[in-house]
Amino acid sequence: MQHTRRMLNPLLSGLRNLQARGATTTTAAAPAKVEKTVNTVTILGRVGADPQLRGSQEHPVVTFSVATHTNYKYENGDWAQRTDWHRVVVFKPNLRDTVLEYLKKGQRTMVQGKITYGEITDQQGNQKTSTSIIADDVLFFRDANN
Repeated sequence: MQHTRRMLNPLLSGLRNLQARGATTTTAAAPAKVEKTVNTVTILGRVGADPQLRGSQEHPVVTFSVATHTNYKYENGDWAQRTDWHRVVVFKPNLRDTVLEYLKKGQRTMVQGKITYGEITDQQGNQKTSTSIIADDVLFFRDANN
């Protein structure tokens, strides 16, 4: 129990300082009981395209996609693979610059962050739901043959 508590304390103290992006904010009297929550995601996969710089000069953001896959076997013995695509956004200035400069299409990467949901309005004015991972850390891997 002590070992688990020692491992969780740094995580929980870091979570106390996180600010939500795109989350609903309400103002009211302080709740009688404040409940802790965790929103953490880690993915390991391949970059779908070179990262792109978006946003504005005042609020730049780097976006890229990561493919992960799951292998499964049918009852008849055939194997299949399902690929899921994840949209990753990077707001942290130093991490944003590093990702933009060094991360390339096809490269293996691990992203740690939090998942967020929102809406995007396309050019025709239609609203579409969006799911993104806000990166807190991005690890770069080189292939063994490079």
